Amino acid sequence: MKEVVVDALGEACPVPLIKAQNAIKKLAIGDILILQIDHSCAMKNVPEWARKEGHNVELEEVGDSEWEVIIEKVV
Repeated sequence: MKEVVVDALGEACPVPLIKAQNAIKKLAIGDILILQIDHSCAMKNVPEWARKEGHNVELEEVGDSEWEVIIEKVV
């Protein structure tokens, strides 16, 4: 299992979602993608997309208006 961190800070939708979609394709099942975001739209859209795709998702606030979307690739 490996962890990949993708920085999408300062990026507005749909850029964080596209970065997450591209990064998850390169991961093996069981790997973790950590997407760093600071845009409220991405805070909703990225976890929604990941859950719809069947992945495990957690959202953690790591700073003032900064979050990490932690996605475990399941399928």
